[in-house]
Amino acid sequence: MYDVVIIGAGVTGCSIARELSKYQLKICLIEKETDVCCGTSKANSGIVHAGFDSVPGTLHAKLNIQGAALMEQYSEMLDFHFRRNGSLVLCFSDEDRPQLEELLQRGIKNGVKNLSIIEREELKALEPNVSDLAVAALYAPDGGIVCPFGLTIAMAENAAVNGVEFKFSTQVESVKKTGEDFEISTSRGRIVSKTVINAAGLYGDTLHNMVSGEKIEIIPRKGEYCLLDKSNGEVVNATVFQLPGKLGKGVLVTPTVHGNTLIGPTAEDILDKEGVDTTARGLKNLTEKAVLSIPKLPVKTVITSFAGLRAHISREKKDFMIGEVSDCPGFIDAVGIESPGLTSAPAIGLYVADIIKGKLNPAEKTDFIERRKASVDPKSLSFEEHQQLIARNHAYGNIICRCEVISEGEIIDAIRRPLGATTLDGVKRRTRSGMGRCQGGFCAPKIMEIISRETGREETELIKSGEHSLLLSDKLER
Repeated sequence: MYDVVIIGAGVTGCSIARELSKYQLKICLIEKETDVCCGTSKANSGIVHAGFDSVPGTLHAKLNIQGAALMEQYSEMLDFHFRRNGSLVLCFSDEDRPQLEELLQRGIKNGVKNLSIIEREELKALEPNVSDLAVAALYAPDGGIVCPFGLTIAMAENAAVNGVEFKFSTQVESVKKTGEDFEISTSRGRIVSKTVINAAGLYGDTLHNMVSGEKIEIIPRKGEYCLLDKSNGEVVNATVFQLPGKLGKGVLVTPTVHGNTLIGPTAEDILDKEGVDTTARGLKNLTEKAVLSIPKLPVKTVITSFAGLRAHISREKKDFMIGEVSDCPGFIDAVGIESPGLTSAPAIGLYVADIIKGKLNPAEKTDFIERRKASVDPKSLSFEEHQQLIARNHAYGNIICRCEVISEGEIIDAIRRPLGATTLDGVKRRTRSGMGRCQGGFCAPKIMEIISRETGREETELIKSGEHSLLLSDKLER
């Protein structure tokens, strides 16, 4: 019997797990994939939104502002990459200035600090590569960028160290209220819990509709992206948006915390909740819109493209759906968490934890481990410190991924850490090996050797990410 079962190990579920791990509760987090951060959380813009876009009075607005304020503190406490680089919303016509002014007033109502409209001359001084056609921009210096993998993995590791049990490759088949408790049938057996938290992303409607007569629908909203090579340097310093349209914030151009430039996303509602394919049409539309903001954008240096799905909830009021289900006490939804969900994640964790505290009244732990230390990053060390590290452990002198300069020591640590990587993508998201120009073309075989050696599994058993993504069909005898 668990006190709390959380379904979904994306950034929302992991944030909730981390907050609840502060209390004397028996907690289990169930995830259908082989690792954390395998759904919406792995494929987004990595933006910490300032909060000017959300409608005042909504959970969107409240949790965006709170989450953005917490991000710097969390990055220091949990040791993940975050930077306040500022954000700009470009206005290309004097006729559209009222829309820009509306965003300014909305942001002020939401409590966004230091927000202002700047004119072309100041805009060009801040961002020399911005189009000459931009007449003005909304400037939010407190906007930021974060590594979505780093944030999610950091919270998950900290939750695990503090006692949360993670069950991967576990598909929820049904949820039933049985008396005061819940019976959860999964592909790996039956689980009983006093409460259930639905953080299942795109499948949040399926779980909700199992227990509630008030049905909801979640529509996958696909966004395609392109990632540019680091050799361009930082094409922009701030995150550059365009005035938003009816399907979202439009195409952005942003630096990443790791030194690339990212453009995207498109916005297209689809039927397939696993439909993460990119299309020639979508990528063409994406680059055409991006160069409107940055005419000299080096689009020929794209090293990869990808698509992510946002969990758009189909209802009139655009807002997060977070709270106890009215006709099923003890079942808490945290669904419809599309943008600014990544920004809001720390605040969503606190918000849902307060709901559970109100129901179960748990005592706080006296031995809660608040801080988490990431793997050592040799690139952040001085030459002398790096040499000392290699002297202590020669694996840190053996470079496996040459594009991103990732050593064998870093890969071994990623595998041995709490909730350690067992897949090629798991190593990639923890170390960035395979994220460079060659996209794993050269380093993948060596990484597979290391995973095999560290886990005791044959290379023919290893997968890229999902359970059906085998990397080798067989090995030839030498």
